[in-house]
Amino acid sequence: MKLTGLGSGLFCIAAMFLLGYLDQLLVGASGTVYGLLFLPVCLLTALWVRDGDVLTAPVVAPIAFTVGLLPVTDGTGGLAGRLMGLFTGLATQAGWLYAGTLTAGVTVLVRRMRWAGQRRRQS
Repeated sequence: MKLTGLGSGLFCIAAMFLLGYLDQLLVGASGTVYGLLFLPVCLLTALWVRDGDVLTAPVVAPIAFTVGLLPVTDGTGGLAGRLMGLFTGLATQAGWLYAGTLTAGVTVLVRRMRWAGQRRRQS
């Protein structure tokens, strides 16, 4: 099963939003749990995307992380409070964000090198 670039982006965003919501319901908005769940989603996104769209995986990972933080962040006081909670969550969970994006990036590079090697052998 291979997803297009758009499909893999939608998968990653939807998965992180659902996992963020489940994190909020079951654990009480644990940043560590959310970050640990982000890593396999990034890996699966990088593995399930088509070869031609493989470079979209590391791009969509930070977007999905941010969207998934919406249910996790403690935002009270309207839009300004929600944005402040989101920015605080991004700042305090930056390590997980970098680790997941790096996971997707390294996976993409390995896939791209293998793909280029196969094309070289075929020609």
